[in-house]
Amino acid sequence: MKAMEKSISFDGRDIRLKVGTLAPQAGGSVVIELGDTSVLVTATRSTGREGIDFLPLLVDYEERLYAGGKIPGGFLRREGRPPEKVTLTCRLIDRPMRPLFPQWLRDDIQIVATTLSMDELVPPDVLAVTGASMATLLAQIPFKGPMAAVRVGLVGDDFILNPSFEEIRLGDLDLVVAGTHDGVVMVEAGANQLPEQDIIEAIDFGYEGALELIRHQEALMKDLGLQLVEEEPPVVDDKLEIYIREAAEEPVKKVLSNFEHTKSSRDEALDEVKGEIAEKIEQLPEDDPLRLAVTEDAKSLGKVFKGVTKQLMRAQIVEDKVRVDGRKLDEVRPISCQVGIVPRRVHGSALFNRGLTQVLSLATLGSPGDAQELDDLHPQEQKRYLHHYNFPPYSVGETRPMRSPGRREIGHGALAERALVPVLPPKESFPYVIRVVSEVLSSNGSTSMGSVCGSTLSLMHAGVPLSKPVSGAAMGLIKEGNEVRILTDIQGIEDFLGDMDFKVAGTDTGITALQMDMKITGLPVKIVADAVKQALPARLHILSKMMEAIQEPNPELSPFAPRLYSLKIDPDLIGLVIGPGGKTIKGITEETGCKIDIDNDGTVTISGLDGEKAMRARAIIQGMTRKIQAGEVFMGRVTRIIPIGAFVEIAPGKEGMVHISQVADYRIGKVEDELSVGDEIVVKVRDIDNKNRINLTRLGIDPDDEAAAREAGIIA
Repeated sequence: MKAMEKSISFDGRDIRLKVGTLAPQAGGSVVIELGDTSVLVTATRSTGREGIDFLPLLVDYEERLYAGGKIPGGFLRREGRPPEKVTLTCRLIDRPMRPLFPQWLRDDIQIVATTLSMDELVPPDVLAVTGASMATLLAQIPFKGPMAAVRVGLVGDDFILNPSFEEIRLGDLDLVVAGTHDGVVMVEAGANQLPEQDIIEAIDFGYEGALELIRHQEALMKDLGLQLVEEEPPVVDDKLEIYIREAAEEPVKKVLSNFEHTKSSRDEALDEVKGEIAEKIEQLPEDDPLRLAVTEDAKSLGKVFKGVTKQLMRAQIVEDKVRVDGRKLDEVRPISCQVGIVPRRVHGSALFNRGLTQVLSLATLGSPGDAQELDDLHPQEQKRYLHHYNFPPYSVGETRPMRSPGRREIGHGALAERALVPVLPPKESFPYVIRVVSEVLSSNGSTSMGSVCGSTLSLMHAGVPLSKPVSGAAMGLIKEGNEVRILTDIQGIEDFLGDMDFKVAGTDTGITALQMDMKITGLPVKIVADAVKQALPARLHILSKMMEAIQEPNPELSPFAPRLYSLKIDPDLIGLVIGPGGKTIKGITEETGCKIDIDNDGTVTISGLDGEKAMRARAIIQGMTRKIQAGEVFMGRVTRIIPIGAFVEIAPGKEGMVHISQVADYRIGKVEDELSVGDEIVVKVRDIDNKNRINLTRLGIDPDDEAAAREAGIIA
């Protein structure tokens, strides 16, 4: 392919597409750049494997620290396990790409995006999404594109396209919209309780930007003399499908219209119907084409039966406007909530049930030192709110090896985290690091939104002063021709056989998080808007049920949660508190049993289960860093005596010496004649020498100052 570069003037900045320069053996490759951020994206297709009955699409995002001028940490000094942000970017690329490949395609396809360079202005993730579309087109892989993605921010009252990291941090919206000519295909957003109408306008604004990028991709393809590839799907003998449809239609309709069925009994009834059809096929002559087809492909019966079930379920929703469990299209399943379900040392716990979906969320409070350090290309260096989501196999009645969290678990945890961040108290007033773990105990759809609801309750139970409680609902969609049905609170079968999974979380004021995934090639913005609007009454209904369990955050933290006390010191005195080799801070920790964290700006946070000991540690550090002035009068305690004077502690960690000549207003032979270790005496600061040694005296103290010092007592 000949080298070519196309520059796109996009919202006042140039996006550059470069093809034919890098990765010549990949199926298709493109370098997409904005500012100093540069991402190489490749797409490669290889021959399909035998027995594959799904699209084996693999998406990788490689974030190299050289792109930001960094050397990786750790012993090996090379990139290891991908950080969470990398996994989320892989999902961001995969989600809008997957529905655009033909359903019949079974070849291995791999998309690899590598960040070559990154500045502090342009996030590379949305560039990688658009680059994936362009690389796939160049690889001549069958694909219902082009597709493009943009990020939308809200600063003040203005929407902006592809905002910088700083604009995202300061703004009230971080929204990614991906679309095709057919409509919106993916939405991902975090928002600061924005009204539904603002979110809808932002999606529309972003989609218009995506269309502009789509037109430029088409122009580049034309310049290269390339066209969209449209391969013919493999020829399938539909006799088996016709036979199974005729045999299954009535019994499957009967199962789907029996609203007394539970999830398990419905599955058993459908399996029974499928088994009866299999028996009929086995009774056919050995040379019958239908029996031979099932014998040669053991999965064929299951695939066709699943397709029939899908069509009948969708028809029931479109034509009868009733769902398999008898609910109306906008009806939420029964909800129950409970807090304090786990005893003692757990700081906060809650159980959230919605239908057969059950999520147990548990909150833990920690000190600032428990914050997660982020070793990646992005400006954020720490996270003080961590949300982890676990999906064990027993939650769906299955068995499988339990490994480390996969992309789905990381994605769902990040979505719940994003939904709750806008309502968390600021670090200045609540310096705790917060971790919530959502354990999915039973799953039948919308576990991520169940995690949002359960986590809100567990945080309130833990005493975290949320500004507002957050609830969430998952919306679905069935589209048959021009007929569209939006479903509220989808369950598993509706997610599996439907066209959309649209998760909406927020408070009674506005939206805090969105995530929309499609199984079709796009939806008009109007239908997306209708789904957003239909989610509002569902969220408010769920919120009212949550408030029956707990009205507001508990006024007191769990007795097993650490107590935090903070103070501000001069950053120049941090070394004094730490001491040589950490000796001083270790000594305070050993004496009080408290954990001490010091930020570079001089913020000191002390945490401990014993409040009195934490206050003691705070007083010691205050005393060490207090600026003592000549002339100040203190009530102090004698700590040791030497021949030439006595040392007196006038504040925690602050000692001065009273010379023997300053002990009394008359001549004394020995210091011990007047003072003993442990005596409490009033002293005045004479001066502080050039080595910061404090010289004290008992002479010439004003009676009023002495009375005030005695009344104040010894500084604790």
